[in-house]
Amino acid sequence: MHVVTAEQAGRRADVLIASLSGASRSLVARSARSGGILVNGAPVKPSRPLEAGDVVEFEIPQASELVATPEAIPLDLVYEDADVLVVDKPAGMVTHPALGAVDGTLVNAVLAHVEGELPGDALRPGLIHRLDRDTSGLLAIAKNAQSLAALHAAMKRREIEREYLGIVRGVPAHPRGVIEGAIGRDPRNRLRFAIASEGRPAITHYEVRERFAKHAELIFRLETGRTHQIRVHIAASGHPILNDPMYGQKETRFELPGQALHAWRLAFAHPRTGQRMQFEAAPPPAYEHARALVAAS
Repeated sequence: MHVVTAEQAGRRADVLIASLSGASRSLVARSARSGGILVNGAPVKPSRPLEAGDVVEFEIPQASELVATPEAIPLDLVYEDADVLVVDKPAGMVTHPALGAVDGTLVNAVLAHVEGELPGDALRPGLIHRLDRDTSGLLAIAKNAQSLAALHAAMKRREIEREYLGIVRGVPAHPRGVIEGAIGRDPRNRLRFAIASEGRPAITHYEVRERFAKHAELIFRLETGRTHQIRVHIAASGHPILNDPMYGQKETRFELPGQALHAWRLAFAHPRTGQRMQFEAAPPPAYEHARALVAAS
């Protein structure tokens, strides 16, 4: 229990409790939503401003520590040597452990495959880039520290080429174009991203691969790699990715778990030899089925 002092008056409940408990504000907010924070005996929202003399009671559960552990999950291996691994990630699989997805991820599967450790961040070991859960396709993974450093540097220099196939609603007016717009968190929904002046610069190139009556299949090429970049940019242009539940709309006639987006081509210089390597993975059957449906409509 804590009594709010005059100096603490005006502070948000989550800010004060975070400073008192040492817990993160997100963990405090989660506790508040479950009724674990009381002010003068009543549950409150995390944003509630406090007044001098308020009696604050809180119980913050300890956050479980996330650990990436090996799991025997089948992998679609495209290429492997002593330095690098290229896999074709299925739609519906999360790339690495995070809150809400602590196991069953691509990283868990890769750790079991290599039967050892991978370099880098404990929850994102070996990862050069990521794919959204429901985006399928090619991912490169470094197997040692030297490869990880080399490929991260290549990514920063924009020397890793990534191409995606995506089916969009409607047909863009121009056969090809460039979408530029900084991307940041959507202030109205923290789970979404949006074009925002205070966001990070992002550039997406697109080209119409095939036109249909009410849809089109596009090729996307990334210059930058922001979270949800293609989905945010193309939705802002008025042509959201087909079946995108976050930036478009879910359509039950398609058997896709989410958006019709597939990372089909990947090219980079081998981190040790410098040899140019190129890979291609055909879209999964669910994507091809969706494409056939829009082509026939």
